[in-house]
Amino acid sequence: MTGTDRATEVFVAHRNLLFTVAYEILGSAADAEDVLQETWLRWVKVDLDTVQDHRAYLVRIASRQALQRLRTLGRRKESYVGPWLPEPLLTAPDVAEDIELADSISMAMLLVMETLTPTERAVFVLREVFGLDYDEIAEAVDKKPDAVRQIAHRARSHVAARRPRGVVSADQTRDALEAFQRAVNTGDIQGLVDILAPDVVFLGDGGGVVQALPRPVVGAEKVARLLSVSLANLAGGTLEMTQINGQPALIIRFTDEVDTVTVLHVEDGKIAGLYAVRNPAKLSHLTEQIPLTR
Repeated sequence: MTGTDRATEVFVAHRNLLFTVAYEILGSAADAEDVLQETWLRWVKVDLDTVQDHRAYLVRIASRQALQRLRTLGRRKESYVGPWLPEPLLTAPDVAEDIELADSISMAMLLVMETLTPTERAVFVLREVFGLDYDEIAEAVDKKPDAVRQIAHRARSHVAARRPRGVVSADQTRDALEAFQRAVNTGDIQGLVDILAPDVVFLGDGGGVVQALPRPVVGAEKVARLLSVSLANLAGGTLEMTQINGQPALIIRFTDEVDTVTVLHVEDGKIAGLYAVRNPAKLSHLTEQIPLTR
């Protein structure tokens, strides 16, 4: 086996992990794919005989590249038109079974992580989601281990104050989803109001390319009315229930083209968040399930 063949074998074995790391740091599948390409270009030049832990080394390269890209993305987001939402991923059912992974890639959590600085986000993801030790993280973010500990503590406190409330059982999610589907299918506005949390938030992302909500809509009655109007305009389109980012979601298609992806976030048996992505640039990864792993 040549050096390149061996490097390829190792890289492929860890590819899903590297994509997951990059996606959680960036919130963008397209940018995560670019990070994988950059990671490969650096990995193929490494003398593997000098690397004791291939997984850790690859994660370090990918994290460093993702952090650099995140800083660039931050500048791009400053000029983004309307609310910004993470790029939705069509995920396999087994993602939802890993509660910690599903929580970390949920739209709600990714939006919380958007409030961190780039370094805080990278440290939080590597420590809290992937369990790297402080020395490994220090190498990935070019900080001393003591500094990383402080950053991790600060990021953890920040996220804890803003993260979604608790873990929702599968039964609660299923019951809420079934009630939501019944209300949607029958056009029952009161049924929608009943299954929505009183302070439910509806966010839309059109990226300035297609029409979307210009600002968040808050409150069960307002969101229910908005949903009823949107669904009434579905003539010629199809509505499909699926799983996006480990959560239940609706996909609206017109002539087989994805028009809108709306992810539902459930808390305490009620739908507390709806995240509608319409920006066409963020819908290109919905043709196949994306394997994620920790």
